[in-house]
Amino acid sequence: MLPVTIDPLSTLLVALAIGVLAWGFDRYRRRFERNDLLIAGVLASGLLSFVFMPGAFDLVGGALDIEHRYVVISLLANIVFIGFLCYVLTLVRGAHDEVSELTRALTVERAPATDGGTDAECIFVVIPAYNEGETITNVVSSLPETIRGYEVQPLVVSDGSTDDTARNARLCGAMVVEHPINQGQGGALKTGFDIALENDAAIVITMDGDGQHPADELDRLVDPIVADEADYVMGSRYLGVNRSGNGLVRRSGIRFFTTVINVLTNAKITDCTNGYRAIRGSMLERLSLTERRFSAPELIIEARKNGLRLSEIPIRIEDRKDGQSKKPQLGFAVGLMRIILVSWLR
Repeated sequence: MLPVTIDPLSTLLVALAIGVLAWGFDRYRRRFERNDLLIAGVLASGLLSFVFMPGAFDLVGGALDIEHRYVVISLLANIVFIGFLCYVLTLVRGAHDEVSELTRALTVERAPATDGGTDAECIFVVIPAYNEGETITNVVSSLPETIRGYEVQPLVVSDGSTDDTARNARLCGAMVVEHPINQGQGGALKTGFDIALENDAAIVITMDGDGQHPADELDRLVDPIVADEADYVMGSRYLGVNRSGNGLVRRSGIRFFTTVINVLTNAKITDCTNGYRAIRGSMLERLSLTERRFSAPELIIEARKNGLRLSEIPIRIEDRKDGQSKKPQLGFAVGLMRIILVSWLR
């Protein structure tokens, strides 16, 4: 061990080490956060080794062809900082997920009970809606009372809306639940699925609250499930009529990601982002859903992985009736690719 040189840098590093240890001790004393105490110990040990074991860093510098000890210290400090930042981001993500789960659980618990009605089996139409007050009235009002002998129960999940979405949906007779914090379309769908399962829904349909999914397509959408030919039925604008108004870039992107899903899952679909779908209620519990934003690819991949019989039918998709699209303009492609790979690998 080389003699210890007391210089301003060494004094500063010792002070930092003491401060980090004090922080870790306080975290453990107050909240018994063992990981924080461990991290504080590792960081403090690293800081003190700069002072009391300078030869070790000379070896590192020699290996990296760096002559100055201070440069080695800066390099290692940045590496530690990046690791610590990743740890903090993991904690933040974990806390965010816990809040989301709590939000959805409370929303499901407070969901109004169905009025009973007859003994007929029920189709739940789950409509996630974020600030769709201008269109939700027409969407709910257009739904039929029955489809193929099944009673239709509209369920609007107002996902942190700040307008009159929830009020207008209730006035139309829909069952309405509200997320106090926006959970994304995927989070709203999960809440709707949980409520539908609690009410023993035979079939669950999902449709958008912006008026793009015409109600006159519902009968054909559930037909393969009623006929016991499929468990998961997707609508395709590319097999039917596409009036969504998507530009060339978005259309090309949808076709590209659809191809990726087909290659990864041996599926034969044409429209991987379409939210107009019907799922056999008893199959929903098989699906492990975690995505908050880009939920359509996750649902398809989970359906394939869990053996659901997949079917695709041509449907008509209209342009938005009012308001603006909630789809993110930036990061759309990155988000889709991320969830496709994550869902496929897990």
